[in-house]
Amino acid sequence: MNTPLPLNQIGQFDDEADVVILGYGIAGACAALEARGAGGDVLVVERASGGGGASALSSGIFYIGAGTEVQKAAGYDDTPDNMYRSMIASMGPDQAELIRPYCDGNVEHFRWLEAQGIPFERSYYPEKTVFLMTTHGLMWSGNEKVWPFRDAATPAPRGHQVAMEGDTSGAAAMFALLARCDEAGVRASFDSIAQSLIVDGEGRVCGVTVRQFGQERHYRARRGVIVATGGFGRNEQMLARYFPGLPDTAEPMGIPHTDGSGITMAVAAGGDVRGMDGLIATASIYPPPQLVKGIIVNRLGKRFVAEDAYHGRTASFIMEQPDQRAFLIVDSEIFAYPEIIGANHSLVDGYESIEAMESGLELPPGSLADTLAVYNQQAAQGRDPLFEKHTDWLKPLTDGPWAAFDISFNRSTYYYITLGGLRIGPDARVRRADGGVVAGLYAAGACTAHLSPDGKSYASGMSLGPGSFFGRVAGREAMRGSAAS
Repeated sequence: MNTPLPLNQIGQFDDEADVVILGYGIAGACAALEARGAGGDVLVVERASGGGGASALSSGIFYIGAGTEVQKAAGYDDTPDNMYRSMIASMGPDQAELIRPYCDGNVEHFRWLEAQGIPFERSYYPEKTVFLMTTHGLMWSGNEKVWPFRDAATPAPRGHQVAMEGDTSGAAAMFALLARCDEAGVRASFDSIAQSLIVDGEGRVCGVTVRQFGQERHYRARRGVIVATGGFGRNEQMLARYFPGLPDTAEPMGIPHTDGSGITMAVAAGGDVRGMDGLIATASIYPPPQLVKGIIVNRLGKRFVAEDAYHGRTASFIMEQPDQRAFLIVDSEIFAYPEIIGANHSLVDGYESIEAMESGLELPPGSLADTLAVYNQQAAQGRDPLFEKHTDWLKPLTDGPWAAFDISFNRSTYYYITLGGLRIGPDARVRRADGGVVAGLYAAGACTAHLSPDGKSYASGMSLGPGSFFGRVAGREAMRGSAAS
């Protein structure tokens, strides 16, 4: 535990600012811009030698909606209320106090992002995919069209991708934000590892102790400290505590610095956490989208999820199956290899009959035959009463030969990020377990509890979108805080 350092033990501060921010990813950069825009002197503490963080390595998707210019250009009339209904239906009410202002402020937030120089094309990619290698500005990135969520709100695509070719367009977003921070006069202490928060006699956070080039340095925060240090996917002790059954084949996404240190520092200062057992894992079967027309079965030969679900939702259900085993079954008409090679979904074999497939996959005799017989009959009628798979993806799997891919959670390579973290309010202030706040302490981004509690409700863009939004909130609110005496 990173025990806070009492203020009265600090002989002299090495630097001070109105707001000190820990972490220079998207949440930290947006917090810095807002605090600086409010007239504050801002100092960012960053462990690496430059800004960007995990955000710069991301696919650059922001989950944003409520009627942005990009959505309107694609012909979608989303609204704050519609977006709120969609998110609550999928993610549940636990974070409603954060989801409501997020939806209400999304259009303004999108315009702010563009004003910082982040480019978004007025173009739309309609196919089912995980990320784009093109510069299209809008894509489907969640469960909006998946039952039962499509009945709760009018489906609308909300994946706003930064206009940069390749699968790391988050770099273009961070390049723009960091350039704007430099222009605004945001100061930074690079190669600096935050060690502990500094608190005064009343428990108010008023600074941070860091280690830079082997030397200990103390930075005073006159108005507040903002924690924006990322998740804990690289912290083996925390992973063992919250995910004891995580297989060795699972791989954390992000950068080596996502070790949960910001979370533990804030907890030591009195902060509370929530949703620490939340995880989004992915090893998508699509693209190509035609594979969604297959069925996914467990080792009992039974379906357990609508195959058109967002890939993180499918992964969460696979994690819950017996021995975490699952197989994608396709026929010759839709056969293709999954294009995300890093997932390492292996082709088990091709089979001339369903009985041969049952034997080859070591499924109970007759189990897959029964499952396919029911599915094929209903799919031919455009129905899936078991999971309400969308009619766009219903096709009887009757064109042999058939093939099976092993997509088991403990066989394929599932890449994951942690979703739990510090509990914050809509003002981005870190809350205590009793509902109060830790004076002088704010947080945003992946070190906080995500709006989505688990992979079943997550959507691509739910890190960059809320991270940037509540980073801005944290920057503004920190500047509104009383100056420490």
